[in-house]
Amino acid sequence: MTNFLELLNEMQRTEVKRQMAIYSQGVQEIIPTEELENKIARSILEKKPLKIKLGLDPSAPDVHLGHTVVLNKMRQFQENGHIIQLIIGDFTGKIGDPTGKSIARKQLTDEEVKHNAKTYFEQFAKVIDMAKVELHYNSSWLSKLNFEDVIQLAGKITVARLLERDDFEERVALGKPISLHEFFYPLMQGYDSVVLECDIELGGTDQHFNILMGRHFQEKFGKEKQVALLMPLLEGLDGVEKMSKSKKNYIGIDESPQEMYGKAMSIPDELMNKYFQLITDFTPEQIQNIKEQIHSDILHPRNAKMLLGKTIVRMYHGPEEAEKAEQHFISVFQQGSIPEEIPVREWQGDLLISIIDLLVDLELFSSKSEARRMIENRGVKINGNTIEDTKMELTIVNDLIVQVGKRKFVKIQL
Repeated sequence: MTNFLELLNEMQRTEVKRQMAIYSQGVQEIIPTEELENKIARSILEKKPLKIKLGLDPSAPDVHLGHTVVLNKMRQFQENGHIIQLIIGDFTGKIGDPTGKSIARKQLTDEEVKHNAKTYFEQFAKVIDMAKVELHYNSSWLSKLNFEDVIQLAGKITVARLLERDDFEERVALGKPISLHEFFYPLMQGYDSVVLECDIELGGTDQHFNILMGRHFQEKFGKEKQVALLMPLLEGLDGVEKMSKSKKNYIGIDESPQEMYGKAMSIPDELMNKYFQLITDFTPEQIQNIKEQIHSDILHPRNAKMLLGKTIVRMYHGPEEAEKAEQHFISVFQQGSIPEEIPVREWQGDLLISIIDLLVDLELFSSKSEARRMIENRGVKINGNTIEDTKMELTIVNDLIVQVGKRKFVKIQL
């Protein structure tokens, strides 16, 4: 392979280093790094943008900050003039990616794929410029393959190589079944890269095997091999588990500014630098500066977290809403005030009610046991006063304010 870096002048080499610093920020692994550097050098020399691939099987319509880790990296490539190839797996999505699954995935219908894809586009537009994205549906080439084509594709990979995949290996060891169609998922994802002649494929570390299939099949088809750029998985607000809606440790990009800011303030201190790196639009220099200021006690961790919360809200709701969310947080949580805008519930029940029944009736808790635990933990207030008696009964009056935790408020009106 030609070493394009050697053909560049000093200014062009500086540009390669600048882009490499941006693309390397927060990345778990680049396979291989020298090929990425060479591709960037060739792009500069030939004045030809690189093709950056992201494949999506729209299995769920909601996007949270964990999903934006890869999207933010794509935005960085896009800002440097490279081409984003967004592949909607309307064909592969009917099979379902078996990555991390102990059983076969439920296959999606055409209607489910189209609905989820549309929702993705609307939410992705908050991170990347969708007007400049190359949008592809892999059914446009995969559905045209005949059985002979599929056999030839399967002949370019061994069963032993497929069984190297962790989830397949685990299922074999446990005696759990693997359907034959599941083996074809990584084959099809790899073939997508052959068709589109991708230069770089992005994905989470859980996509390591699938993305390397792209390199494998490009080589088998005589194409230049893509570089795999793997992003770490983002821990959620609990600081332990991967961010997930099912684990309720997520920040959704469609949530209200106040909710986003409030949730951001619960991010563990030790994860702040990772969040700055992976889900904000700060430069590597800005992030390093924040890290150094915290380390030298110039910037208090609380203030750094407020900057993070404000940045997250700004990116998805704009600077004005970010300022309002911060002022709301300062007023309500730092100064102990009750917010001006509170959801109002019209009360039509009994005027004398136990505190636990009230909390459940207001749908602040799904069960009485949850409500009881929160009271015992001093997490419930009525008109600003902490409730300590789980057997307390109170009279419902107009404009009664019920507070649970730091962020939930309800005003009762008769």
